[in-house]
Amino acid sequence: MAKPTRITNRLRELRFHAQEMTQADLAKRVGVTRQTIIAIEQGKYSPSLEVAFQIANVFKVPLEDVFQYPGDG
Repeated sequence: MAKPTRITNRLRELRFHAQEMTQADLAKRVGVTRQTIIAIEQGKYSPSLEVAFQIANVFKVPLEDVFQYPGDG
């Protein structure tokens, strides 16, 4: 089983504010599967840097508005 990532995200919130965009709609716009979006949203998978930027571009926000990495301090 894959180790959960420490990266958190606001995908669900951003989708809701984007006229309740579905996971399938986001997946199609980014070029990944719906299952990939589900795994990213649930924190079970970290997207590649390219996919992360593509997701941010879909919502027209900076990368750090979508994904956060908690510090060790």
